[in-house]
Amino acid sequence: MTSLSVDEGHKEIGRRCRELGVDTIIVFDTHWLVNSAYHINCSAHFSGVYTSHELPHFIRDMPYEYDGNPELGQLIADEACRLGVRAQAHNIASLALEYGTLVPMRYMNADRHFKVISISAFCTVHDFADSRKMGEAIAKAIEQYAGKVAVLASGSLSHRFIDDQRAEQGMHSYTREFDRQMDERVVKLWKEGRFDEFCAMLPEYAHYCFGEGNMHDTVMLLGLLGWDRYDGQVEFVTELFASSGTGQVNAVFPLPAVAA
Repeated sequence: MTSLSVDEGHKEIGRRCRELGVDTIIVFDTHWLVNSAYHINCSAHFSGVYTSHELPHFIRDMPYEYDGNPELGQLIADEACRLGVRAQAHNIASLALEYGTLVPMRYMNADRHFKVISISAFCTVHDFADSRKMGEAIAKAIEQYAGKVAVLASGSLSHRFIDDQRAEQGMHSYTREFDRQMDERVVKLWKEGRFDEFCAMLPEYAHYCFGEGNMHDTVMLLGLLGWDRYDGQVEFVTELFASSGTGQVNAVFPLPAVAA
C-alpha cells in the first residue's frame, strides 16, 4: 500500500483494529516519565482538556474522553509481579493521560470505540530485562482476558531533537546524519525480519541515537512478541520520516506464528 501520512496512518491502524474486533488498546507511553516501578493507568474513565508541557505551542486545549479497562490493567500488574517486575495498576480519577497516549488516540479512537490502558514507558532507572519481562507479562494477561487487545508502542526511532535555534527550519529533517542512517538500518532489519540482529543492537541503538524514553516501549513490545525469536512480517503503514530531528514510522507488528 502507499505510505500514509502519520495522522492517516493512525486512522488506518484504528480502522484495522475495528475490523479485528479489538475492544481495548494498550499504549506504551514514552511521555509518561516514572522514577520508580512500572505503572499502569487503568482508570474506568478518562476525561479532560490537555495542553502539552513540552510543546504547548503545538498541542493545547485538546479535549479528550475515553473509557478505561481496570480489569485488564490489574491482570497485567498481577502477571508482572509474578515475574518479579515491580508493577502497579492504578484506578485513580486524577491520574491523567499523557501526550504519548492522547495524540494517537485522537486519530485512532475519536469515537471512543476502544477502551484505553496507558503504561509508563519513559523509564529512567529501569533495566531492559525488566521491560522485556513486562512485555511477557502483558502477553500472559491478554491470554487470560476475554476480549481482544491491540498494543501500541508510542515512541520513535532515533530521538535527538533539533537544536532550538534551528527548530523552525528543521521541522522535517534529521538533527544528525548518523541518526538517519541508523534508522534506515533498523527499518531494513524490521522489513527483513532480522530481529535477532535488532535485539542485539537495541541497547546501543537506544543509547547512541537518544531513543525516546530509552526505547522501553520497543523493549516491552518485543518482549510481548517473543523478543529475538519474533517471526512476524512487519508492515509499514507510514514509511520512515523525520520530524523535528527525530525518526518516525507507523508500523504494524502482527502476532508471531506461534501465537496467531
